[in-house]
Amino acid sequence: MAQVSFTKALKLEYSALFESCSIRSGRESLIERIISKMESGKNRYESAGGPLGVPWVFVASIHQMESSLNFTTHLHNGDPLTARTVHVPSGRPRSGTPPFSWEESAQDALTLQGLSDWEDWTVPGTLYQLERYNGWGYRLHHPSVLSPYLWSFSNHYKSGKYTADGTWSDTATSKQCGAAAILRRMAETDLIEFVDQPAPKPDSAPLVSVYSKRKSANPILVTCAMNLQRWLNTFPSIFVKVDGIPGKRTSDAYRKVVGLYLPGDPRQL
Repeated sequence: MAQVSFTKALKLEYSALFESCSIRSGRESLIERIISKMESGKNRYESAGGPLGVPWVFVASIHQMESSLNFTTHLHNGDPLTARTVHVPSGRPRSGTPPFSWEESAQDALTLQGLSDWEDWTVPGTLYQLERYNGWGYRLHHPSVLSPYLWSFSNHYKSGKYTADGTWSDTATSKQCGAAAILRRMAETDLIEFVDQPAPKPDSAPLVSVYSKRKSANPILVTCAMNLQRWLNTFPSIFVKVDGIPGKRTSDAYRKVVGLYLPGDPRQL
C-alpha cells in the first residue's frame, strides 16, 4: 500500500483534530473501562516498548485496537500466541519457537513497524503512527471519512468503514472505540502527557466560574463555564471536557494555568 508522508500540513491536521475531539454521549463509561484496563497492564507495556523507546500508552493503544487488550494474542494482529501469526503480517515472529510470550511478540511487532527508530512522540507523531499501523486506506481512498481506528466514538466520526479487506460500506459504523478518542480522554484526566504539550505557565485568566460538581440551572452560568473550558483547552497540555460543569477537572486545569483553584473549590486555601 502507498505510504503517506508526515508533512507539516498533516501534523497541523492531527493537532487540530485532537484539540477539538470530544467523546460522543453514551460512550464515556466504556472508554473509562478501557482506560482502566490499559493502566492495569502498564508494566507489561513498558516492558515491551521501553527498550525500543516506544511510550507505554502507544503500545497499549495498539493492543486495544488489535487484540482488545488480550495478553494471549499477538500484538501484530490479534492471532493466538500459540503459533506464528496467520493473518497479515503472517509468519511472525520469524525467530523463536511458539508459544511466544506476549512481550517478545510485541517487540517483534513494534520493530517490524520501524517504531524503534521513530522519535517523534508528539500528539501528531503518535497519531500518525497509529493510523500508519492500521493502514492508509481511509485517507487514500475515502478521504471524507476520518479513520475510525483513530476517531470512532468521537465527534470526528459518524459512519463509513471497511467491512472486510477491500470491501467498503458508506453506512457501516465502527463498533470499536478509536485510539485517538481514548488518548484524548486520558489527556483530559491527566493520565498521560505528550512531549509537545509542556505544562502551562501561570497567567491571568479572562474567564472564571464558581466551582460546582453539577451543571447550573442558569444557562448563562453554563455558557460561562463552557467558555472557560474552551479557553483552558487553548493551553498546551490542557484537555478539558467542554460540558459546562466547572468541577474538579476544570478547577485542576485552571490551577495549572493561573496557579489557583476555581473560587469555591474546597481545596483552595
